[in-house]
Amino acid sequence: MAKGVTSEPERIASSNLNNKPRYSKQHTPSSSSKISQFLHYSPKLSIYLLVTFTFLLILFQIQSLQIPSQPPTTNSWTFMRRWQNVINNTNLSTLAKQYCAQDLESTASKLRDAVTFLPLKDLRYTSSAQQGHTWFMSSMYDTHEEGEVQYQQFPSEASKGRLLCLKGRDTHEGAWNSYALAWPDTLPHNATLLKGVTFVSYNHYNYDNIWHGLSAMVPFVAWHIKNGCAAPTRWVLYHWGELRMKMGPWLRALMEATFGEPLYIEGFTHDQEVGGPDDHGNNDDDDDENPFCFEEAVVMRHNEGGMSRQRRIEVYDLLRCKARIYCNVSIEGRNAEVDEKAGVPVIGMTMFMRTGARSFRNPSAVIAIFEKECNKVEACRFRVAYSNNLTFCEQVKLMSSTDILISPHGAQLTNMFLMDRNSSVLEFFPKGWLKLAGVGQYVYHWIASWSGMKHQGAWRDPDGEKCPYPEDDRRCMSIFKSGLIGHNQTYFSEWARNVLDDVKMRKMEELACLMNEEKQHQHQNCYC
Repeated sequence: MAKGVTSEPERIASSNLNNKPRYSKQHTPSSSSKISQFLHYSPKLSIYLLVTFTFLLILFQIQSLQIPSQPPTTNSWTFMRRWQNVINNTNLSTLAKQYCAQDLESTASKLRDAVTFLPLKDLRYTSSAQQGHTWFMSSMYDTHEEGEVQYQQFPSEASKGRLLCLKGRDTHEGAWNSYALAWPDTLPHNATLLKGVTFVSYNHYNYDNIWHGLSAMVPFVAWHIKNGCAAPTRWVLYHWGELRMKMGPWLRALMEATFGEPLYIEGFTHDQEVGGPDDHGNNDDDDDENPFCFEEAVVMRHNEGGMSRQRRIEVYDLLRCKARIYCNVSIEGRNAEVDEKAGVPVIGMTMFMRTGARSFRNPSAVIAIFEKECNKVEACRFRVAYSNNLTFCEQVKLMSSTDILISPHGAQLTNMFLMDRNSSVLEFFPKGWLKLAGVGQYVYHWIASWSGMKHQGAWRDPDGEKCPYPEDDRRCMSIFKSGLIGHNQTYFSEWARNVLDDVKMRKMEELACLMNEEKQHQHQNCYC
C-alpha cells in the first residue's frame, strides 16, 4: 500500500488513541484496586457502617452490665421480667410504688367507712325469739355439726376471714347495742382490738339463776373440749341483748374451776378493772361510740340446743371432775366408800331444802319420813341441807357424798350433776304445775339424763291454795308458782324404800366391779 495512505480500521484505532485520557504511568488504575478506591471515596457508607457497629456494641454492653448471665431463651415472658427488673431500679418504680400505696390507703379508708353496725336485738323477732329463730345477731347463721354445739366463730370461713366487732354498753335496751364484721387490716375508725379468745354469750334468762346460767355455759365447755381445751381470755355476757357484767357466784366459781383461771367479764371500758364495773354500766359515755373488735371470738346463742346426749354427758363429766379438783374433793366419789363394820357400800341420802316458794309446808314431817326409811338400810347416811346457806364448794362436797337427792323443784336441783353417775333424784311440785307450767317443769328430768343420773319420778301435790279463776286459766300459774308443797306419808315411804333398794343393788354391783382390778378403770365416773 502506498505510503501515507491508511486503512479504515487504522483510522478508528488512531482516533481512539488520540482521544484517551492521559495519566502518568504510576497512577494508572488496575481492575483489583477499583473497589477499594470506591470505598475510600464513599463517606456516607462509611458513616452508616460505623454507626451500626457502635449501636450493636452499646446494646451488647448494656445487656452484659444490667442483666445476669442466663441461658439463652426466646420466651417473651422472660424478656418482660428482665425489662421489669430494669424498671424497678429506676425512679419510675419508686413513683409507681408511692402511687400504689396511696391507692391502697384510699381503699382501706373506704373499707373502714363501709363497716355497718346492726342492732344486736332485731326487733322483728322479739315475739318469736323462742320459736326457732333468734333475734340476737339475726343476720348470722350458726356452724352446726351433727350432735355438736351450735356456735359462731370469728374469723372463720363462714365470716370470710372477718372479725367480730361490738359497740355499745346499754344494760336496759339491747337494740342500742350493735355488732359488725370487719377485715383485720381495716377495722372501724377508733376501734380497739382485743387479743386472745373471747366467749360471747347470749342468754334469754339470766346469769344469776344457776340453772339458766349453766344452760348458757354448757355450750362453751363443749366447744372447749372439741378445740383442744382452748380457754377464753374474756367473757362478754348478754341478756336479751343487754350487756351484763356480773355472773352469780355459784356459776362464776364453776367456770373458774372448769377453765382453770379467774373469770374476766368484759365491760368495754378502757380503764376497766378485772371483774368489770357494776351491773348498771356506770362508765364514761365516750366509750359507747368506740367499737371493740376481737382477735378471735366464739358466740353461743342457742344454749344446749343441738348437742347429742353423749356430748352432754362428756361436758357434765368434765364439769363434775373440775369442780371436785377445785374444791379438793376426791374425784372417785362414793364408789370407793364402804362401811367398815358392815362391809357394804355407803349410801348417802340428802334432802336439799328450800325456803319460801316451793318449800315444804311441813318440812319436819317430810324429813322424818325419809330419815326413817334411810335408817332401815344398813350403811345409809341421811343429811338435810339448805342450798342458800352453802358456798359453791360446800355444795360440791355435799353432792359428791350423795347417792339419793330429795328436793323440791327449783334451781338448787342443778347441783345433781355433781353427784356420781347413776345417782338418783326425787322431785316435788306444788299444786297446778302439771297443767300450767309448760315444758319448763321437765328441765331436771333433762339434766338428769344429760349428766348420767336417774330421775326417779316427781310427786305433784294435789292440794294447795285455790285460784279465783278456773284452774286451767294461765293466770293461776302466778299463784301456783309460789305455792307450798304438802306431803303424803304412805306414798313417800314406799317411794323411798323402792329407790333405796335400787340404789343398794346398784352400789353392790359397782363394788364388785371395783374389787376386780381388771375392770376398775372402766368404772371411773369422772372425766377430766
